Formats: sequence, C-alpha cells, structure tokens
Amino acid sequence: MQAYSRVKTRFFNQVRPDSCRALGFAAVLLCAPLFGQQSAPKPPIPGVVKAGASSSCEESSQTESKRIFGIVPNYRTSPCLQNYKPLTTKAKFKIATQDSFDRGTFVLAAAFAGEAQLTNANPSYGQGVAGYARYLGASYADFVIGDYMTEAIFPSILHQDPRYFRKDNGTGWARMAYACGQIIFTRNDSGKKTFNFSEILGNSAAVAISTAYYASNRDPRDASIKLGTQLGVDMAANILKEFWPDLNRKFSRKR
Repeated sequence: MQAYSRVKTRFFNQVRPDSCRALGFAAVLLCAPLFGQQSAPKPPIPGVVKAGASSSCEESSQTESKRIFGIVPNYRTSPCLQNYKPLTTKAKFKIATQDSFDRGTFVLAAAFAGEAQLTNANPSYGQGVAGYARYLGASYADFVIGDYMTEAIFPSILHQDPRYFRKDNGTGWARMAYACGQIIFTRNDSGKKTFNFSEILGNSAAVAISTAYYASNRDPRDASIKLGTQLGVDMAANILKEFWPDLNRKFSRKR
C-alpha cells in the first residue's frame, strides 16, 4: 500500500516471505479473469497530446478511487502520462502523508501485526495485549517510514516521480508485467524513464531504520528477507493498482 502502499506500501518488516507470496498470489488471482482480455487503445505518446486529451486525463485523476477494496490507500496512482507534469517536493510529501495516515493504512497495519504475533515473528515483543500493541506500533512505523522514504524523501533528493502510472492498455499479461516492472523503473521529474532508485534505496533505508525497534531481527539475512518482502508487497500493490478500475467495473456490474 504504497500504503500499499502500501498494500504502498507500498511496508511490514516483520512479515514472513510466505505472507508476501500469499499477497502476490491473491493479487494475481483477483486479476486473472482480465489476463486474456485486450484493453482500450493505447493513449498518445507522452508530450504529444491530442485536443481534449489533457482535460480527459485530469478528469480521470480527479475521479480516481483513493482506496482499493475500500482499504488499500491509492493516492499515488495516476491514470495516464498524457501532458506529463512533475510533482513539487511539497506534492510528494503530501502523497506520502496521505498514504501514511489513511484509515486503510491503520487497518492493514493491524492485520499484519496480528499475523506477525501469531507466527511469533519477534519473540522479544511477547504475546497478549501488550505484545500485540508492540507489533501494531512496529507495523504502523514500517508503513509510515516506508511511505516517506519511497514517496517523499528519496524522490525529492533524486528528482524522481513516486507516482504509479497505469498502463491501462494491452493484454492482461502485458499489463501485469508492466506493473511488476514499476518496482525497477520509474519516471524522473522530466518524465523520462529511469531506474527506480527511490524504491530500492528508500526501502533499504526503511529496513535499516527498523533495526532500532526489531531487536530479534538484526542480522544481514533478516535484513535481506525484509527488503525482498517489502519489494514483493509493493509489486503486488502495483498489480492491484493497475487492474483496480477493471475489477471495480466488474464488481459494480455484478451489484
């Protein structure tokens, strides 16, 4: 979730790799019915805007759902790259703040805290209500630190764009590959494609900071597992962000 996001977020340093795989599998499973479908025609190349395209894109941005399934924060998703405009530093911090303090972020933190306590991910936290409170505080700290590092601090320093730009065209498989690739590639403030240093370095910094409150998980192996888990969660969140409008339409028709 970033907040997802992070589901992002997108996160939880105490989450086990099997939880990450389960989240990714759930994202793929939800989007599976769309994989064989061809989406709408490809939008114009960034910078070459047809008449009315810019206003259409702005309208889509304004109507973009801010939560996926009513829970996962979705503030940094942009529906298109038409008439690209870079974000100011203030706007980047605003996105990070929205993701960090959304009610859905707290719900997700509570869920992952429960999972971590059940698996005794950090024995030093203990069990019972007091132990759960420690897990919850750590989970929420993971969200906030991760969001600010990957969506505000590093993007501002490196002049990169923290937004997820939806592909929204082509087959479902092509769109899923594009969503996964956004962990590796992003846009800089000039709109050009570049390596996503903000995602990698931001999550690495968040993992390093987390060693201050995860006394049971401080060795290099634990750090590498946490980083891989965070990147996997962010990848799953990207898949949900890419296909959310399609899923939302399908659910709306069923209702």
